[in-house]
Amino acid sequence: MKLTSEELLEVVVKAADDKLAQDIMALDVRGLTSIGDYFVVMNGRNEKQVAAIVEAIVENVHKNKGEIKNVEGKDSGKWTLIDLNDVIVHVFNHEERGYYNIEKLWSDAPMVDISGMVTEQ
Repeated sequence: MKLTSEELLEVVVKAADDKLAQDIMALDVRGLTSIGDYFVVMNGRNEKQVAAIVEAIVENVHKNKGEIKNVEGKDSGKWTLIDLNDVIVHVFNHEERGYYNIEKLWSDAPMVDISGMVTEQ
């Protein structure tokens, strides 16, 4: 059975949180674009952590029978895009996230409350 976009979002957020991703933000882009339902943006402290976050997300999506359409930028350690069809994930290193400021580009998109998906820090 295919995961709903909400279930997929939760798998992504929990996997990222387990690897201590920073400033995880989910945007509901339904109605704003046809490329997906949610954009998830986060960052790691360094290239090694970015790689660990990406690996955890990919592994957990596979484990939950989700489909990974494409992974781009994995070797750079600066910005990796994971296309899960309904959920588009952006994993940045800290500097790149500030430079590209994806959240500002999609400021019309409502933020999704992910507080129930992450551990208190």
